[in-house]
Parts: sequence; C-alpha cells; structure tokens
Amino acid sequence: MTNITAEQLAMLEPQDLGIGVDDSANRPSLEEALAELDQLIGLTEVKAEVHKLADFCKIAQEREEAGLKVAELSYHCVFVGNPGTGKTTVARSIAKVYHALGILKKGHLVETDRSGLVAEYVGQTAIKTNKLIDEALDGVLFIDEAYTLVNGSQNDYGHEAIATLLKRMEDDRARLVVILAGYPDDMKRFLDSNPGLTSRFSRVIHFPDYTADELADLFRFYAKRNHYELSPEVEKWLNNAMANSTKNRDRNFGNGRWVRNLFEKALERQAIRLAETTGHTEQELRTLELSDVGITISLPQTTKKSKE
Repeated sequence: MTNITAEQLAMLEPQDLGIGVDDSANRPSLEEALAELDQLIGLTEVKAEVHKLADFCKIAQEREEAGLKVAELSYHCVFVGNPGTGKTTVARSIAKVYHALGILKKGHLVETDRSGLVAEYVGQTAIKTNKLIDEALDGVLFIDEAYTLVNGSQNDYGHEAIATLLKRMEDDRARLVVILAGYPDDMKRFLDSNPGLTSRFSRVIHFPDYTADELADLFRFYAKRNHYELSPEVEKWLNNAMANSTKNRDRNFGNGRWVRNLFEKALERQAIRLAETTGHTEQELRTLELSDVGITISLPQTTKKSKE
C-alpha cells in the first residue's frame, strides 16, 4: 500500500491474524513438491511410497469434493533406517507435499529429539512438549530417535511427553502431522510399547542404506552444488573408494552424513593446499585433487648403484 495513514499503521485487521486468508497463492504445486523429492539421489522405494501417499490424499480430496464418503486419513508416518539415509530431507519434502495439497497451512518442519520434549523436573515435560507442538502447528513435527522417549523405566518423563503428544495429535489432528524416525528394531519396540502409538502411526517407510555408487553420486552432487569440480584422478578413485568404505559398515555408518563430512574435509584440505601459493586460477580454486580427499600417492624412488 501507499499513502498509509497513522490509523492504518496502528490497526490490526483479521487477515493480519491469518483469519480468512487464502494461502493457495503461496503454496507450491504438487508437481513442484514431488519434483524436489525426485531430484534426491537414491531412495527409489522411499520416493515411490511418498508418491503413493500423495496420490491417495489427492483422490481422497476429490471424493470429498464430489460429496462421496471418505475414510478418515492418518497423515502421520514412521521413518525407519540407519543414520544419514535422508529421513530429515524426505520429511521436509512430505511437509511440502501436504502443503501443496492444502492439508497443512504452512508446511514447515520442526525437527527435535528427546531433549526438545523431555524436561528434567516433575511437571515440566508437558509444558515443554506443548510449546514445541505449538511451533509445529500447521506443519510437521519430526522427532528423530523417537525410541529414546522410552527407556524402560515407568518413572521416566518420556512417558509424559508421549502422552502429551498423543493428546495433541487428537486435539489438533487438522493442524499437526507427526513423523517419528529411528533404527528399525528400536522403533518397532517403541511403537509396541504403547497402543496409542500403534494406532496412530500405521504408515511405516523404510530407508535403505545408500549403495556405494549412490554415495559417490552424492559426493559429486555436493561438489556441483558448491561450484567445485573433481579432477580425473578423483573421479577414477571415487566409486572404488566408496565400495571399500561400505564393505564392513554397521548400523552406525553415517551414509549421506559421512559423505558430507568427507566432502567438507576435502574443502578444508584444498584450502590449506592452495594457501601455500598465490595467484590461483579459477580452475585451481574449483578443482579437488586426490590429496584433498586424503589420498597421497608416493612415487617409487630410484636408487643409484654404488660404484665399486
């Protein structure tokens, strides 16, 4: 607006409070939200599950608009998989899908774990949990390592957090989506510990470990996104290195997180290497060499024959 009066500056109108506001113009299209998901490396089965979920929600909306009976839908999910397999990233994509479909008004993601929900003193956990849920309203609350909310003791305050969460999921079912994440076996025990959890979280999506080739592609993705290039020697080394690194991995292997750390360490080594000289070309600033990824090649030494 132009030529705003003092009265207008001081006045709050209903739309300022979000009352009667049509947010459809600010929502991404479903195609845009799914395209962002599809650009992720790997996760073929996970992408297929999210597409099926989106199709199911879309048809349910069409049935409702046509005046047909619609079964009550649960939008909550459980993500099971090892660390670094893309659970948080996909949760963010699902929030955008729900926003695109009009299921969630904002479609933002609030990420937390036990420490964000459970307090240290009696009577404080419900307050802490409710406050975080309030931040997540009209979006997705993502709880990583959710199984840690139950440690086996009935006196643990994690049970209070779960009870508070379940109540708010019912009270705010039109404004809150919850995604729980963690290791497969731990999450199964966690869900089995409370009938309320089992009934509300019926959709489980499995996140497999990345293959060696996918990890190599992820390293290339980080490089491209940050305007770096890989030398021919690094390209030849990359896939074999990832294959060797994943031979004996256990459930604590970091997957994509491990690759990101490897890439960031390579940038640090490159900076240290280049700092020893001056007058660098753009190509030198962009290129990652074998030494930058922690590989040192020793050339064979030639020995002189002693004269007798």
